[in-house]
Amino acid sequence: MADKKLVESITSMGEDFAQWYTDVVKKAELIDYTSVKGCMVLKPAGYAIWENIQSTLDAMFKETGVQNVYLPMFIPESLLQKEKDHVEGFAPEVAWVTHGGLEPLQERMCVRPTSETLFCDFYKNDIQSYRDLPKVYNQWCSVVRWEKETRPFLRSREFLWQEGHTAHATAQQAEERTIQMLNVYAKFCEEVLAMPVIKGRKTDKEKFAGAEATYTIEALMHDGKALQSGTSHNFGDGFAKAFGIQYTDKDNTLKYVHQTSWGMTTRLIGAIIMVHGDDSGLVLPPRIAPTQVIVIPIQQKKEGVLDKANELKDELSKKYRVKIDDSDKTPGWKFSEAEMRGIPVRVEIGPKDIEAGKCVICRRDTREKIEVALDELDAKIGEVLDLMQKEMLERARAHREEHTYVATNFEEFEKIFTEKAGFVKAMWCGEEECENTIKEKLSVTSRCMPFEQEELADKCVCCGKPAKKMVYWGKAY
Repeated sequence: MADKKLVESITSMGEDFAQWYTDVVKKAELIDYTSVKGCMVLKPAGYAIWENIQSTLDAMFKETGVQNVYLPMFIPESLLQKEKDHVEGFAPEVAWVTHGGLEPLQERMCVRPTSETLFCDFYKNDIQSYRDLPKVYNQWCSVVRWEKETRPFLRSREFLWQEGHTAHATAQQAEERTIQMLNVYAKFCEEVLAMPVIKGRKTDKEKFAGAEATYTIEALMHDGKALQSGTSHNFGDGFAKAFGIQYTDKDNTLKYVHQTSWGMTTRLIGAIIMVHGDDSGLVLPPRIAPTQVIVIPIQQKKEGVLDKANELKDELSKKYRVKIDDSDKTPGWKFSEAEMRGIPVRVEIGPKDIEAGKCVICRRDTREKIEVALDELDAKIGEVLDLMQKEMLERARAHREEHTYVATNFEEFEKIFTEKAGFVKAMWCGEEECENTIKEKLSVTSRCMPFEQEELADKCVCCGKPAKKMVYWGKAY
């Protein structure tokens, strides 16, 4: 009964997706709740995924010339007030510090919800000449946003992220960097997280507060909801003018810099869970999985079994991230636990296997079991991990295609969102009024205007006026 109970403790996806998600993050020991409402403990299993995200992304950033820095977590109120749109956009979510020790502060400070204003304050002194440009900086840190509704990984009051902040001599260089970083994010999601994304631009209503243009990658979760998975913003020279960030150009004239910012957060862990998970728990893509292979000895009290299992672990550890489960739990329980934690490959080895010079490996995603000769195990595991990575992306892409619909008039649009879940592609006139109407009537937002535009009709899906852009619409987290 014990083996059965472990899996039964996860609500099935079909029954209640939100409860399934919460069960998985708890049972797979990714997080724990705390006495601070809306804040979470990232447990070792959850933090290890973030470490892999961080180290992989960091290397990708550095290949494009990014350098890491660290700025303070406090922002004086006067600094936050300098860029009007920016402060208005963040005002409802800001946490304020009013006392230092027992003394009231002369000026209250906010705990950073994002660091544009601090970087601007820093850049105005750090940048003097065209020779100082570009500045391509990034910081790994936590930020605080006082969210009303919170959910593990998807929305918490404090979360971990990276925020890139760059300064350039020209508008063109800033735009190039904005798109370059969006492409880094898309590549990371597809190649490392096995998660297909739509690349595009946000509408003005949905763009970042203070930005000229916001670009986004949007992913579709298993329940048909959209998740914004990374954004890249072109600020033009708006922040530079508000903060006085100027440089002397080659012709000896003073010019304003052009800036960008871009970020990815721990909500990516939520995305991995909701794109790949199943009713038995997590399914981790091999490239991001903290443990890629788990060795499970069968009848481990029998002579030689544990020795052999440890020998396999040591051998495989030269190439892969490997653990052994030599606890005194039953094999069935160990299998369920390995599945719950999403470990890509399980190696089962018992006395009969050792005698026959073989073992059994089991894929987490398809549950396929394969008998492998022990001397071929190393190569076979490499093959299986590569295949699993590739097929997980293909399955996620097929799921997205199956749940992407087209609407050419409001009736179709409404019918799809009433009966189905997923992305809907539809034409739009470019007016915010239509976006507001759609949100009001259908609880749906524009996700992005994809770079790859299609002409599905010549009229706006909402008002019937001439259409300007094809937009992906969806319900979002």
